[in-house]
Amino acid sequence: MQELTPRQVVEKLDQHIVGQDDAKRAVAVALRNRWRWKQLSEEIRREVTPKNIIMIGPTGVGKTEITRRLAQLTGAPFIKIEATKYTEVGYYGRDVESMVRDLVEAAIQLVKAAKREEVEPKAKVRVEERLLELLLPAPQDAWDSQEDADAQARHERTKEKFREMLRAGQCEDREVELRVEQRQAPVQIFSNMGMEQMDMDFQNMFERLMPKNAQKRKMSIADARKILLEQEIEALMDADVIHEEAIRLAENTGIIFIDELDKICGPEEGSKQADVSRQGVQRDLLPIVEGTTVQTRYGNMKTDHILFIAAGAFHRSRPSDLMPELQGRFPIRVELQDLTRDDYLRILTEPSSSLTRQYAALLETDGVKVEFKEDGLSALADIAWDVNQSSQNIGARRLHTLLERLLEEVSFEAPDNVSGTVTIDREYVHNRLDKVTQTEDLSKFIL
Repeated sequence: MQELTPRQVVEKLDQHIVGQDDAKRAVAVALRNRWRWKQLSEEIRREVTPKNIIMIGPTGVGKTEITRRLAQLTGAPFIKIEATKYTEVGYYGRDVESMVRDLVEAAIQLVKAAKREEVEPKAKVRVEERLLELLLPAPQDAWDSQEDADAQARHERTKEKFREMLRAGQCEDREVELRVEQRQAPVQIFSNMGMEQMDMDFQNMFERLMPKNAQKRKMSIADARKILLEQEIEALMDADVIHEEAIRLAENTGIIFIDELDKICGPEEGSKQADVSRQGVQRDLLPIVEGTTVQTRYGNMKTDHILFIAAGAFHRSRPSDLMPELQGRFPIRVELQDLTRDDYLRILTEPSSSLTRQYAALLETDGVKVEFKEDGLSALADIAWDVNQSSQNIGARRLHTLLERLLEEVSFEAPDNVSGTVTIDREYVHNRLDKVTQTEDLSKFIL
């Protein structure tokens, strides 16, 4: 984990996300507290728990993006899950504990990527030797006599010449015969009614019992090198070590982002009976957030120090509608603000990977240079603001829809007819979007 100060975290988030300073500060402090926790003595560390966060705000204002960028900054295992896809144990739907198993899988991918970088140089040396064996197979019989010794010397000289040719890239198109193992298609044993773990265990058992099919295939050296590299990297990585490291990484630095938390709140006002599934999900979620041990296919995983960041619009409910015990496990609450007209303009221009830069880069591949003028961007921001006010407010996601509509004709014609520079100014924007925004049935065109 990078040792970033809260100020540095906020500065890095500012490069991608406009506004929402309170939320950025809250997650920056939570991140720093993870680092502080690791500096504590073992005795105190057991008593300190993460300060989980609830982000409250409408769709499209940056809740998911803040958390996603936070995980990228730290290199921590991160998963985003929707609270609505889980149900109480015994009902059809995903078991709440499966989110922890998903986090372990994410951690394994991170550890594997790091281990891959470590072993890749050694794997490339092995691949070179295997390619030389394919190009110049050694005789089956051992060299014993003097005559055989001369033959062995000639073989080694020829092998070194092939080695030089391989390194110079002169053999890439030459064909070799390689034995390739065929991957078996996974067998689905059970449905997803809280039995994912058993399903995986049975699948592993069948993979071990069923014979592995391998067949010889002719391919170029270039293709064989890729396959052999993956085989050698796999052989050099110790799966048990990777799984142990992944579980430790997930336990100490894992982040789980629970979206749509408001959808599992208690029944709406006026409802006479509780929604069993919603309340059940909260009850099943409580021990995981409080700290429990979840069994995964790679070993037991403790959830005591996972950072949980929850989010929801909370239009029809309030955080106080959650179970009191669950509320207590999310002590930090941050309200994200609706985006203003100026925010839309900043989103179009300030982030390092802004939408305008993305579209310009895409069209440049067809030889079209898109140039956005200030008055054109200002007009886009005005239209996004007006449409969000007059129809469903979907925040910054509205800009995706408008830009797609704005550049639809250029995108379609670019490969055939359009070349040079396309200037997006106020006139261009209004010519293509006024008909859409002035239509009474906005949802037909915009939503």
